Amino acid sequence: MRERPLLERVYWFVIKAFLWLFFGSFVYVIALKYVPVLVTPLIVSRWVDTFGTDESSQVYKKWRPYDKISKEAALAVVSSEDQAFPQHWGFDFDEIQDAIKENQTRKRARGASTISQQVAKNVFLWNGHSYLRKGLEVYFTALIELIWGKKRILEVYLNIAEMGPMTFGVEAASQRYYGHSSVSLSRDEAARIAAVLPNPRLFSIKKPSNYIQRRTRQIARQMRYLGGQKYIRNL
Repeated sequence: MRERPLLERVYWFVIKAFLWLFFGSFVYVIALKYVPVLVTPLIVSRWVDTFGTDESSQVYKKWRPYDKISKEAALAVVSSEDQAFPQHWGFDFDEIQDAIKENQTRKRARGASTISQQVAKNVFLWNGHSYLRKGLEVYFTALIELIWGKKRILEVYLNIAEMGPMTFGVEAASQRYYGHSSVSLSRDEAARIAAVLPNPRLFSIKKPSNYIQRRTRQIARQMRYLGGQKYIRNL
C-alpha cells in the first residue's frame, strides 16, 4: 500500500518530463527556423578534442544566408550527398534498402543518411551509435522537414557541415581554402568542397589527392546531369 503512491509519483514525473522535453524540443526547432545555428554538438566536440594536443583550437565558422551562398555549392552537396533531397520527406527508403543489401557483403558499412538526417543529427544530437540516438534522429528529421522546409534545411547544412579541420560551413571553407566568399564559388570549387564531405578531416580541399580530384570531376558531371541550378530552384 505504501509503494503505490511512490509509483504514482514516479509515473507522473516521467509523464511530465516527457511532455516538457517534447514541447521544449518543438519550440527549439521552431526557434531555429528563424535564427542562425551558431553552435552544434559536433563543433563543441571537435573543439574539446583539441585540448592537450598540438592542434589549433580556433574554430573557422561564419554564417551566411542561403541567398548569399553560391547555388553551385548547394547543388554540389545535393549531387554528392542526397540527389533525392528535393523529393523525399527526410528519408530515402530506396537508398536505405540498397545500403542494407550492399552492407551484407561490404567490410565497411555504407551509410544512407539524407541531408535532412545529417542536419538533425549534427544540430540536435550527440555523436555515437545507439537505438536511442537513432530514434531521436528520426524524430528530429521529421520535425525539421515539417517545420523548416527544404530551403532552410539546406541553408543550415551549408552553414554547419564539417568541411575541413575545425572548419564548418561553406563560407568558412571558401574563405579559408579559396580566399573568397562562398557567393562566388565556381562549379569546380563547389564540387571539390562536396568531394571531401565523407571525411573532411582526412581529405583536403586545399591539397586534393588524386581520389578527391576524380571525385570532384564526378560530382561536377552529376551537377550537369541533374540540369544545373534549376534542379534546386524550387526548394
